[in-house]
This record gives sequence, structure tokens and C-alpha cells, in this order.
Amino acid sequence: MRSEHSTGDIAKCLRLMLYDKPGHLARVATEIGNQNVRIGDIRLIRSGRTHSTRELVIFVSCEDQLEDVIDALTLLEGVIVEDVFDLVQAIHKGGKIATKSRVDINTISDVRKIYTPGVAAICKDIEQRPELAYQYTAIPNQVAIVTNGTAILGLGDIGAVAGMPVMEGKAALFDRLVGVSGVPILIQNHDPQVIIDTVRNIAPTFGAIKLEDIKAPECFEIEDTLDGELDIPVLHDDQHGTAVVVLASLLNATRFSGLMLRKSVVGVIGLGAAGMGISKLLTSYGVSGLIGTDLDADACKRFESIGGRACSLTDVMRDSHIVIATTGCPQLIKPEMVRKGSVILALSNPNPEIEPELAVESGAAFAADGKSVNNALAFPGLFRGALNIRATRINDKMKIAAAQTIAKCAEENELVPGLLHPEVHQAVTAAVERAGLESGAIKPW
Repeated sequence: MRSEHSTGDIAKCLRLMLYDKPGHLARVATEIGNQNVRIGDIRLIRSGRTHSTRELVIFVSCEDQLEDVIDALTLLEGVIVEDVFDLVQAIHKGGKIATKSRVDINTISDVRKIYTPGVAAICKDIEQRPELAYQYTAIPNQVAIVTNGTAILGLGDIGAVAGMPVMEGKAALFDRLVGVSGVPILIQNHDPQVIIDTVRNIAPTFGAIKLEDIKAPECFEIEDTLDGELDIPVLHDDQHGTAVVVLASLLNATRFSGLMLRKSVVGVIGLGAAGMGISKLLTSYGVSGLIGTDLDADACKRFESIGGRACSLTDVMRDSHIVIATTGCPQLIKPEMVRKGSVILALSNPNPEIEPELAVESGAAFAADGKSVNNALAFPGLFRGALNIRATRINDKMKIAAAQTIAKCAEENELVPGLLHPEVHQAVTAAVERAGLESGAIKPW
């Protein structure tokens, strides 16, 4: 039967043996399309006299939809489903990162240079001149990626160990995009003081601290305390990395829609970590008309403490030129709520508060979801730039410079550039360096 599921983003690989005849692969592809499923890569594994074996990547929304595809293919003459495997699970086997030596170790002489007795001289040098650690160790290129697992993606409080694949992913992106060594640090504890004490004690190992997937309101206390105590940058990515990419998105979205960001009323729906980070950066950028809503009264008070005005969801949707939603509540924004000519960023993943197409159909001038606004566009260059100038913190001027650069790197009619854009992370790094030096964020020695 034809599946009623929508096309999804779960990647599965089908290994199929099928007749090696003209049109047969096309019939397989047609049947997969009939199940409302997208096809990705197709690879020939082996070819025989009468049959060939191919691997097809498909994208489904759930296991039931996968079963629909398999059932449909088994009804086709000459098709045998040999295997089905999950590409995401396959790429995660053994973990995604590793610590490797940067130097060759081939002889005992090499060992004596990198370890005893040669290393003792370097240790003594650093003891006498601590700043030499930035020359002779990996410290200035290492970032701790710290989580307690209380706000992992859209999954909530699943624990630090369950969040490790996310931390490994961040570390892999750090290495690939800007050559930074990201080191996951898992703290299985909900007490903010435990996290603060732990990070404070391990901080000498790192050039910067990246807090990740720690829920509000604890994340605010943790970041504020560590930022005040440590002489290296501390940044909660859920707040500030997200805020940078949202600002970049708004710089382009307002250009598309004819609005002026600084003179617009911006409504924020959901005042947790992301909502507050976005609100703070928009305020620093110069947006004065900031309104917001949240079910948590304390969150509303925090919002008002930075100059925002708390109100109802109805008021936000009616009065805002720009709406930013970070609630985690799919379909929260109804079509009839959409203000004509507004800009809407519905950022919750995997399901937004309103689908962008529906928002535009309902009168929005522009709309996008969280798939288009990825904070991985921001954090690599933010940290690389801060590390390069040995900054003590990543301040708002550096974040705004990053946002403006990301916006400029977008192609025509593109909200923000792609994550693997060949130049964006280097451009963000350079902009952050300049802003950090101009704003006095560097470390004195």
C-alpha cells in the first residue's frame, strides 16, 4: 500500500539483488517514490551474468515507512532485499573522534625527545615562564566541550553519556572546519556547583570552554560564574552560537522582506537558553523593540531584566514584525496567527512551530526553520578566532562580527551559507580576531 508518511531524514541503506535488465532499476526507484520516500546515492556493489547487487540510500521518517518500502520491493519480480542497515549507526561505530600524535615516533631517539629525558627541559621552561605553555603544548588549541546531558538536542534530559555522540560531532566539526581539538567532557550531575567546580579545576588544560546542551536556568549561572572566574573564553553554544546564526539569518531575511532590523519589533517565543541568548545579542545589536513569551514566569522575569517586555503568545504574533520561536512545540503557531508581511524563524528541531511553506502561505513575507539556521556555522570561527588572539572572553562585538560575516557569505537568495562553505569559517575567524583585538578581549602577559 502507499505510505501516508511524509518524507523524512532518517538515512537507511538497502542492499538489493535485482535483474540486470534495462528499466528494472527504474521500476525499483519508481516503487520507492510511490512510498513517498526520497532516494540518495546508488552504488553498484557487484555485477553478475544475470543479476546485479546495488546499495540504495533512502530517507524515511520512521521505521514503519521503511517497512512499507521493503514490503513493496519484495512484491517486485526479480528483486531480493539482501540487507538493510542504518547509515547513522554505521558511521558512529567506534566513535567519531580519536587522540592522535602530531609527531612521528619511529626510533628510541624519537621517544627520548618527546618523553623522558628530553621533555624535562620543556617542563622546566614552562615552570619558569608559564606563558610558554602556549608555545610548547596543545593547550592553546584545545577546547573543552562540556555537558551534563540535560538538554540534548530536542531529546531533553537524557544524561551526559547518551549525549556523547553530539559532543563527538561537535569535536569532529571543530577539527574539520578550523583545526581545533575539541575534547568532550561528560559531567553526570545536575548540580550547577559541581559543574562549575569541575570545569574550574580542569580549565588549565584548555584554551577555551564550550558549554553544550545544559538546560536553563542552570546554564545561565554556570556560564556567568565561569566567565567571571576564568581567564579563558567560556561560551554556552546553545545560547550564543545559536544567537549568532539567528542574527546572521535576520540580517538577510530583513533584506529580503524590506524590514529594518533595528527598527523592527522582534518577538521571541520560548525564553530558555536559546531564546535568552538570541534576545541578549539582538539587544546588543541595537534592537529596542523586544517582546517575548514563555510559560515559565521566572523566564519572563529574566527576559524583562534585559529590557524585553513579556506578554502573551497572541500579543507576540500580533505585534511583532519578526518572530523567533525556540519552544520545542511543533505546530504551536497556527496559520491564523501569522501577521501579514512578517518574518518568522521557527527554529525547533526536528519539527518547527510552523512549517515555513505554511507560514508564507498564511501571509509571512519570509519564513525558515531550524534546518536552515545551524549554529555550527558560528562556533568554529568564534572559538578559532578567540584562540588565535588568546582572548579572555568572547564578547558581543565578536559575536556580532561573526554574524555579519556569516550573512555576507551567503549567496544570492540564500538565508545563510552552507555549513561546508569553503570560506565562511576562515572569514568568521578573521572577523572575530579583528573584533576581539579592537574591543580589548585579549589576554595580557
